[in-house]
Amino acid sequence: MSARFPAATAATAAGAPLQLRRRRRAWHRRAVPASAPYALLVPTALVIAGVLGYPLYLLVKLSFQRYGLFELVRHHGHYVGTANYARILHDSQFWTVLGRTVLFTAVNVALTLVLGTGIALLLVRLGRFMRVLLTTGLVLVWATPVVVAVDLWRWMVDYEFGVANWTLTELHVGNFLHHDWFANPWTGFGVITALIVWGAIPFVTITVYAGLSQVPQELIEAAEIDGASAWSVFREITLPLLKPIFVILASLSIIWDFQVFNQIWIMLDERPGSDYFLMSIYSFVESFRISEYGLGSAIAVVMVLFMLGVTFVYIRQMVRIGEVQ
Repeated sequence: MSARFPAATAATAAGAPLQLRRRRRAWHRRAVPASAPYALLVPTALVIAGVLGYPLYLLVKLSFQRYGLFELVRHHGHYVGTANYARILHDSQFWTVLGRTVLFTAVNVALTLVLGTGIALLLVRLGRFMRVLLTTGLVLVWATPVVVAVDLWRWMVDYEFGVANWTLTELHVGNFLHHDWFANPWTGFGVITALIVWGAIPFVTITVYAGLSQVPQELIEAAEIDGASAWSVFREITLPLLKPIFVILASLSIIWDFQVFNQIWIMLDERPGSDYFLMSIYSFVESFRISEYGLGSAIAVVMVLFMLGVTFVYIRQMVRIGEVQ
């Protein structure tokens, strides 16, 4: 028996490298397919880092400097630390604009989601011809460029030739002839909100309609047989199933509506008053009208931080959906 032990020990020692090589090959076969998608994403990540990362770095760097016309000519700013941030945080106008932007975003997002969902529910109940007709109209609205859409709405509410003014007057809603909608910020933002919601509804409607097509009809029919109302069916069945979609739509709508610029800037002939300042307009005016580029950059960084928070919620929800699937 004692003579066999050296042979067994030698066989074990000879087999150990072979087992180790097999384990390495097995790990390599598992690791390469798992890492391949990430390797393919590296070139795209590098391009995004160069296109977006470097300008963002310059924006943050500029926000810590005093950079006016004199510094612009010299191409060299003066480091002032967090003075720009302290200045905007102690400025009452900044907080007024921030509150206005948050309220504006909340109203636009709520109206877009509610109206878009309502039209999607209507599409489910329409016949084929009317569904195709309404969907075509939504796609045409969605495809309309922002500048063209703003020009159309400017013509509709024009002070002298506005078709909306004429229609409301003819319907005896009131005397809207030569009515300036933008003299009052409330009515002015009402027009701007209508424009933004009008342009955002198609995306929400088509997305929600696609989600509704995946809701099991057996559940809805069973609830209706049990006597549930349409609202109860939507609240208890449809809404929980479509919750991930609504979270994604809400996140994207917040990102888009929080940084609205073109609609207000073009609608008001590139001369918006302070009552129409949102964060994007406020940052632009501080940077290019008053030539306080460092201060404008600090305002823009605050906007970026806000949108990063919303984007984090969006990405986390996307990851959760991927895990469920």
